[in-house]
Amino acid sequence: MTGQLLTREVTRAEVCVVACAEAWRGDGEILASPMGVIPRLGAQLARLTFAPDLLLSDGEAYLLDGDAVEGWLPYRSVFGVVASGRRHVMMGASQLDRHGNQNISCIGDWQRPARQLLGVRGAPGNTANHPTSYWVPRHSPRVFTGQVDMVCGVGYDRAAGLAYHEIRRVVTNLAVLDFETPERTMRLRSVHPGVRVAEVVAATGFALAIPGEVPETREPSGPELALIRERLDPGGARDGEVP
Repeated sequence: MTGQLLTREVTRAEVCVVACAEAWRGDGEILASPMGVIPRLGAQLARLTFAPDLLLSDGEAYLLDGDAVEGWLPYRSVFGVVASGRRHVMMGASQLDRHGNQNISCIGDWQRPARQLLGVRGAPGNTANHPTSYWVPRHSPRVFTGQVDMVCGVGYDRAAGLAYHEIRRVVTNLAVLDFETPERTMRLRSVHPGVRVAEVVAATGFALAIPGEVPETREPSGPELALIRERLDPGGARDGEVP
């Protein structure tokens, strides 16, 4: 629930910010492209703490250091960055299956969809050329489904011959998931504080790989919490994105 207090009065949204930040750990000097409030805060937090080499863009023409412009990156140049693999995007997903195939285009038969969504957009190029992660603010069987209605982002079962394909993390309002299994199927990596494994299983429309012990997602440290609340998001926009 929005604003639900967890241990040390940390909210679920703040746990999600840290989980998103961790997706960029160890990436070095690459372009981080977060889509959504929580991923954006996560990328900014990562840069201010353990990933100082991350490059953050305003999405149009500039590289930013907080509110200050530190470089020029016009949108047309982003395609060169994508093709070189020097980018890690965190996208949304209307549907995801156990192999990591993602749909953001339509619900139902693509020839006569019941609902039109964003369209394929850059999902194929992203998943073929550089690491991709996903942020899902509402973990449910409607999103985590046995089969996506249209493949936009490429999953592991379709990635043969894609040398730079990697789906790094899936962060939701309940848990963190990855694909670190021999079959490259979705695995429960951690559950957020206050969430039971059974809740995640019930909210997923396919069988997850579940290790013998599932840890809790780490909470923000004191300095990280201060950055989130006082510098990055003093207005609390994060709580509006996590149900």
